[in-house]
Order: sequence, then C-alpha cells, then structure tokens
Amino acid sequence: MDALAALLAGPRARGAFLIRACFDPPWAVRVADRAPLTVMVMARGDAWITPETGEPVRLAAGELVIARGPAPYTCADHPGTAPQALILPGGACHHPDGRPLNGTMDLGVRTWGDRLDGSAVMLIGTYLWPGEVGGRLLDTLPPLLSLTADVWDCPLTTLLAEEIVRDAPGQDVVLDRLLDLLVIAALRAWFARPEAEPPGWYRALADPVAGRALRLMQDDPAHPWTVAALAAKAGVSRAALARRFTELVGEPPMTYLTGRRLALAADRLRDTDHTLEAIARQVGYGSAFTLSTAFKRRYGVSPQGFRGRA
Repeated sequence: MDALAALLAGPRARGAFLIRACFDPPWAVRVADRAPLTVMVMARGDAWITPETGEPVRLAAGELVIARGPAPYTCADHPGTAPQALILPGGACHHPDGRPLNGTMDLGVRTWGDRLDGSAVMLIGTYLWPGEVGGRLLDTLPPLLSLTADVWDCPLTTLLAEEIVRDAPGQDVVLDRLLDLLVIAALRAWFARPEAEPPGWYRALADPVAGRALRLMQDDPAHPWTVAALAAKAGVSRAALARRFTELVGEPPMTYLTGRRLALAADRLRDTDHTLEAIARQVGYGSAFTLSTAFKRRYGVSPQGFRGRA
C-alpha cells in the first residue's frame, strides 16, 4: 500500500466524517478543529476559504479545496464576513464568544447550517488522524490547495451530494469509500499539474526500476528485503538500483524501508492492541527488542511510551 492509499486507510478507525453545509449570505464559520486533512467541495454557489496565513481562496461551484491542519481557517461568503460559528476539536460547535450552539444549526441527516435551501452548499469531509504513513504524504502538501474548474472535473461530486444525505444500511461504508476516492482523485490532479512538486516516491512510482522496488517494499514491508533482492526483482544491478532509487526518492532503498516499517509500527501501536512482538513480526523486525531500539532512535520515545501518549 503506497502512502496515498495509506493516508486514507481505515478512516473510521482513525476518525472521519462528512457533512453537508448550507448557508445564505452573510455567513462565516471559523474552523479550529485541528484536523490534519479536510476536503471541501462546492456543490452550489461559491465561498471563500481564508487560511491562518496567506491569501483567501475563492471556491466556485464544482471546485475543491483541501486544507492541511492543524492550522485554523475560515469558510465564508466573503473574506470580510465575521464568523458566526466556531468548530472546535471533536466537532464541538460554538458561538464565537464560546457559548455552545447546542444543535441549533442541525438541519437533518449529515446536514448543518442555517437553511436547507441555502444559496451556498458545501460538502465537507474531515479525517481526524491520518497515521504515520499517511502523515509523510501530508507533509508534502501546502496548508491549502485548491483545484479550479480548469483542472478539476470529477463526477464523484454529484454522487457524493446525493449519498451524503441518505440514511440507509451501510451508508457509512459508502460514504467512507466515496470520500477516499474523492481525495485520491484530487491529489492525483494536484500532483499532475505542470508546476506540481510531488514527493520523490510519487514520481519514482512511474520509473520502471525505482518504481518496481518501491511497490515491492510497500506491498510486503515485512519481507527480509535486501538491495540485492530488490535489484534482482527489478532486473538491474545493485549499484544501478541504489543509484536510481536514491536519485528519484531522495534516500537509499534500505533507509526508505526502515522509515516505512517504523511508520507502520507506529500506526499499529496507535490503532491496535497487538503486542510489540506481534507488531515487530508484522513490519519486518525479528524481535520486539530490535523494533524497540529502532523505534526509539526514530521517534525519541519507546513503543510503549508512544502507545500510551497516543
């Protein structure tokens, strides 16, 4: 599983939710929920997204914005409109002065705002924790990225708008997958722009040599890979693989593999109750002791300390 897929793996386990926000101007909502990743699609009308630092971004119907937290931002009909609501961690909704809204803006199934037939309708999906593997991808993104109509035309928007207000068996699973597909499509479109600067591993996936080695390590990180074994699979010499991989990815193959294994271990420590010995085997370490030593070197804390803190 590559980092693009890992970013979205197990969204319910890490916390993810979708809402449909409906407003008439003037309106403004300050978002300070510290979520690491939020995607916003304008289904009707337009809006302005103003980050903590930087210029406001206009969002027209059909266009998309992804906000990378934890910095707050404001969604509004105009950058000058004062916020009327404040979103805090855990989805708590308050007036700007701190008084709780107490559900006064709930409009029905996954719908929130001041009126159902508002002139502005926004579909909002929030991931509350991307995990260590996905976090490596988030680090390459700007605080606020937008895809305008000239580079973004996704049929998923219409389907998501229809499904988000349905209350049917299995609906959470349907929405999870739709949100995942939407974000993956958006990140692909973002990285495909001529001026894009995708991470090294993303560019390397298209390379017949480095890409082959990357997929092998991503698909089976617990395998006892060596540079020689990866080179044989890629059909090149050890030196050729090491040179090409380092050039494209930005680090040698074994360094990349170590980082991936430790990131996977961190996610399992946070998301499961598996023993350290079991996690060590799952990510390619021979024992809990060897994993613990490497983990503390990378994260500055023992696996047990990391799990307790998480």
